[in-house]
Amino acid sequence: MFKKKIATLPDGRTYEPSVGKLPRSLQPSAMSRTITHVVMILVVIYSLFPLLWIIFSTTKSNTNLYDSAPFWFANKNSFVDNYNALIGWSEGYYWRWIFNSIFYSVTAGVVGTFISVCAGYGLAKFKFRGSTAIQVLIMAGLLLPVALLTIPLYMVMHYLGLTDTPWAVIIPSCVSPFGVFLGQMYAATSVPDELLEAARIDGAGEFRTFFTMVLRLLAPAMVTIFLFIFVATWNNFLLPLMMIRSTALKPITQGLYGMLSYFDPVYGAVIQGAMFGIIPLIVIFLALQRFWQAGLAAGSVKG
Repeated sequence: MFKKKIATLPDGRTYEPSVGKLPRSLQPSAMSRTITHVVMILVVIYSLFPLLWIIFSTTKSNTNLYDSAPFWFANKNSFVDNYNALIGWSEGYYWRWIFNSIFYSVTAGVVGTFISVCAGYGLAKFKFRGSTAIQVLIMAGLLLPVALLTIPLYMVMHYLGLTDTPWAVIIPSCVSPFGVFLGQMYAATSVPDELLEAARIDGAGEFRTFFTMVLRLLAPAMVTIFLFIFVATWNNFLLPLMMIRSTALKPITQGLYGMLSYFDPVYGAVIQGAMFGIIPLIVIFLALQRFWQAGLAAGSVKG
């Protein structure tokens, strides 16, 4: 029979210590832990199934996709054939499309993050006429679908002569109402007013205070905003479709769409292109995961 563990206090009194980090009264039951583990395992399996299917499908021809086991490889020759079909159909532009997507997303992410934290910090720490109206407009921008703004953006870029250039994709992607909102929330909760007042008393100007102290405090928020803008720019399809005509300037989303709309496409090649296309997203999420999780945790506690 299981023997209960008994601890003794310095004065001689005994007690039964709690197991784990929580008091015994707050510890979940064995049934709750079991159900939680089962649910989490099912969620992981459900999340991995599409990725596994993509990996297996890259080795299959059009016929193998329908008559072979969905979660197993076909043969290595089909993988090479699909890659050759991918490079051949794109006329060697496939990896250029990957580079274009990385360039658009990184540039928009860096510039958009800086704009968002600057605007968010200004709205959070400075009171001026019209600040409330600006916040209302930002909240309204969160409710507008991105597709609704594509035609007006195209007209503006066409008027400026920027269509069919990288700027036609980068400039609209740098503006993120959600990034400004998130930057404002972080600045309001993570930047103490006392710190700003101390810096001003010491003679530091607003720009020096912002670049030497505030940006460091907003680093977790900047990582979160960067990831959101990066992923949104990478996955954006309608904006490049309207703005870009040159094959050399296409992002990966537009390039794969052209291949998929081609008569009798090689689906294994398209799936292989999609698999290579998500590798940069996986790499950047894994690289920034620690900072992103720290930023979300800080925001949830301080908010």
